[in-house]
Parts: sequence; structure tokens; C-alpha cells
Amino acid sequence: MTDIELWQGYDIIGDVHGCAHTLEKLLEQMGYARVGGVWRHPQRQALFLGDIIDRGPRIREALLIVRDMVEAGAARCIMGNHEFNALGWVTPAPAGSGRSWVREHTDRNQRQIQATLEQFEGRAAEWDEFLDWFWTLPLYMDMGPFRLVHACWDDRLIRPFAEQHPDGRPDVDFLQASVEPESFADQVFDRLLRGIGMRLPHGLTMKSGDGVVRGMFRTKFWEESPETYGDLVFQPDDLPEHIAIRPLTFRQKRELLYYGVDEPLLFVGHYWQQGRPQPLRPNLACLDYSAVKYGRLVAYRWSGEERIVPENFVWVDVI
Repeated sequence: MTDIELWQGYDIIGDVHGCAHTLEKLLEQMGYARVGGVWRHPQRQALFLGDIIDRGPRIREALLIVRDMVEAGAARCIMGNHEFNALGWVTPAPAGSGRSWVREHTDRNQRQIQATLEQFEGRAAEWDEFLDWFWTLPLYMDMGPFRLVHACWDDRLIRPFAEQHPDGRPDVDFLQASVEPESFADQVFDRLLRGIGMRLPHGLTMKSGDGVVRGMFRTKFWEESPETYGDLVFQPDDLPEHIAIRPLTFRQKRELLYYGVDEPLLFVGHYWQQGRPQPLRPNLACLDYSAVKYGRLVAYRWSGEERIVPENFVWVDVI
């Protein structure tokens, strides 16, 4: 019996970011109930898109819910960039790399993980157990009719990675190798967990809504015939108009990744969407709707359909 045949359907859930109470409401809304201390559904399995930690008010509680569901077989979970960041935060960098940790302990990186560290203060052993659990999370999941990845599906990276790691799980050596810029490991983590970035022209920068100054922006990987920078932008912050209307060069167009319309359904998180959840395309949906920023915690209920059905999105507004 295949994985698909084990269940009547799957409930794919976007970035939780420590919103444990909201997650419980969403699970209850979808017919899950706490049985023996674990949230379960009699016919369906939950699939989490990663980023369970950081930012939110109940990170430990969210981790307990998700990990217990996974260990009980009621759910599965892939790695998000925030779980990757946590592993990098505690993993020593390889000798000769010029740094102490895989994820450098800068002020900015400290701010990202600070809420998690504070909520595990006095619970060091338990935090170590969760870090060990993060190593069990695959970077992607290919279910046949549909796929899951936190930010971007790229066959050119996934196929060679799968040859090295058939279970989809990175190990310590692969994590440490990612400190080398543009190495295969760096490309895998950056593309799958953070998406595709494009530099702003002429060294320009822009300040995002969270106050961070950036020289690049996140782009769509499914736009078939983009002509301008504005055609590609996929992030909460719009590009300045004079940049948005700037034409793409031939070389930029040639180097773009394109996830085809005939590929299996793909579900991602990561991108802080807003408004009413809906497909990006008939075979592509983002389920991150900024729950931790008082948005929505969103799920998609898949039951065998070959195209994404707008009516199958469910959510809980965070108040």
C-alpha cells in the first residue's frame, strides 16, 4: 500500500511560527481531536510545511503538538528555513571557514531566534531533544500527485541531493558544507528553504516592512513570460515603481527557474501572503498567510484532485 492509499486525504498546513492556540483551532475545525494527548483525524493525515518555531507566543507548545503528531503517525513535517537556522545556530562551522558557527551569531540572527531561546529558558534538555528532531525533517516531500517544499521546488538541485540523501534529510556534514558560498549545499538550502532571490539593479537597496535593508527581492518561480522586475516580485513588500517597471535582460530571463503548469501540485509556505487564500496557479499554492503577524493560519485539504480547488482552503483568523 502506498502512502497515498493509507489515508482518505491530507491536510497541508502553512507556517505555524509558535501560534499553538491558533493551530489547535485549525485542527479542531478540520475534524481533528486530541486522543491520548495527540491531535488525530480518523481518516486524514496532517502535513506541515515547516517553520514551526520563532516569532510566536507559544513556540514550545506548537513544537509539542507537531512533533507528537508526527511521532504518532498522525502527521508529517518538512524542514523550514527557521528549523535550518536553529540547527545552524548550534552547529560548529568547519575548521578553516573563518567563522565559529554555521549560522553566525550576529545581532540580526540573534533577533530571529530570540523568542525561541527565551521560551526554552530553563528547558535546555528539552530544546536539545527538539534540535535532534529537526534532523529527522526532510527538505521536501514528493507524494506523487503533489509535492511539498518550504519555499521553492527545483529538480536540478533535488535530484542530485536525493542521490546523496534518499530520505531527503540533510546531515551534519551537509549542513557544515553550506557555509561555503555558492556550494552545492548552500544552493540546496537557500533555494529550497528561502526561494529565489534577484538582486536589485545598480547596487540599490530597499527597506522591508520589518525594517531590514536588503539588496535583493524574492521572485516567482512559475512566471512563464516575465518582462519586468515587477512581473517577478513575490514578497510582502512591493518594489519601488522605478524598479518594478525596469525590463529584465535576456540573460536574466534565460537563467530563471520555471515550474511548469503540467508538473504535480506544489504547496509551499514561507512567503507571508495576505488576504483570502487562493491558488497562485491551478497546480501551485502558498499556505503561509502571516499567522504570526495577526494574519491567517491556512491549510489546504487534498482529497485526490488533480488541480487546486479554491474551496479546499481552510483557515483560522489570528486575533
